[in-house]
Amino acid sequence: MARQLMQRCKECGAFSLSTKCHVCGGVAQAAAPMKWSPEDKRAHLRRKLEGVEENGWANTLPTLASQEEE
Repeated sequence: MARQLMQRCKECGAFSLSTKCHVCGGVAQAAAPMKWSPEDKRAHLRRKLEGVEENGWANTLPTLASQEEE
């Protein structure tokens, strides 16, 4: 029994509700995201990879349009 209904093929990346891929016939596994924990031991590595700690990173984030512009 699968953990969840949505499955993703390991070989071609197609999504389905079956554990067998309907596109290539490969094996599909649960398409759940990684679990998050406040005691994340690898958070500092992900921040370094994304460049979060560098100067100017905040300027690269998308901004929302203000209410006045609409």
